[in-house]
Amino acid sequence: QVQLVESGGGLVQAGGSLRLSCAASGRTFSTYSMGWFRQAPGKEREFVAAAIYRGGIVTKYADSVKGRFTISRDNAKNTVYLQMQSLRPEDTAVYYCAGDRGLRISTQPSEYDYWGQGTQVTVSS
Repeated sequence: QVQLVESGGGLVQAGGSLRLSCAASGRTFSTYSMGWFRQAPGKEREFVAAAIYRGGIVTKYADSVKGRFTISRDNAKNTVYLQMQSLRPEDTAVYYCAGDRGLRISTQPSEYDYWGQGTQVTVSS
């Protein structure tokens, strides 16, 4: 069993930065694919970024955040991060951390086994 707790959300002006953290409990964190998703009001939950450790870190990003967001993970601290830069009003959403026991990165929410409670990110114009 893995429990996930996000932190780091808040209100920021367009062009600003935020770093989200996701602290995980559980012995098998290091083997999980870890992802970030977001959900804006009235919209479906969408993939943002994911990382899996396979000798080295393998990452995947949504096109909308490539070059602006960076996912990283510290297996020693059981924590995954999402560094967000050049934020835009359309990045406003609740951001969720998720863990997948699968062996590859997935962009589909249905394939993730564990979810955090979410943290609000609001970007003002």
